Amino acid sequence: MKGSEKIIEHIRSDAQAQADAILARAEEQCAAIRADYDAKAGESYHARLRAGVKACEDRVDSMDRIARMEAKKGVLALKQEMVSESFALAQKKLTELPEAEYTALLARLAADAAVTGGEELLLNARDRAAVGEAVVKAANALLKERGKTAALTLAKGEGDFAGGLILRRGSIEVNCTAELLVELQRGAMASELAEVLFA
Repeated sequence: MKGSEKIIEHIRSDAQAQADAILARAEEQCAAIRADYDAKAGESYHARLRAGVKACEDRVDSMDRIARMEAKKGVLALKQEMVSESFALAQKKLTELPEAEYTALLARLAADAAVTGGEELLLNARDRAAVGEAVVKAANALLKERGKTAALTLAKGEGDFAGGLILRRGSIEVNCTAELLVELQRGAMASELAEVLFA
């Protein structure tokens, strides 16, 4: 081998060694970069996975709270409906008392509500026909017992209500209808009734 060939071979050999060293360093750097990105990707994956699990748990909790709230609203609505039905039944039973008891009740309502003793009693069509005159007579008797003027009369016409009566003198009316009597008790008794129904 000639000297120039030896030099060229030596240069080639050095260049190859340097190229191999650069390639080895590049591969090490690539491996380090790849490892770093793999670690970051793993961290990102786990962070997203935790965030997704947390979001699902939050959504489930939220849906559970909403479902429980809707269930409570449904139960409350049912309770209110049952209380309303109970008061409607009370009103029905009040207007369907036996005739003697119903007459006595209306007479007492009229006598208690009378101010001058000269008012008119307005009844619904059914009560007017069935007990109208008896109520007026019994109410006047109660007023006499109390030492008051006893000149109540049966009003012309009929009222549009379920039962009870309206006592009137001119434009002044005292509402003693079954609807109002039951409604007045509703405020005082609704919570007690709910306790009895739902205890």
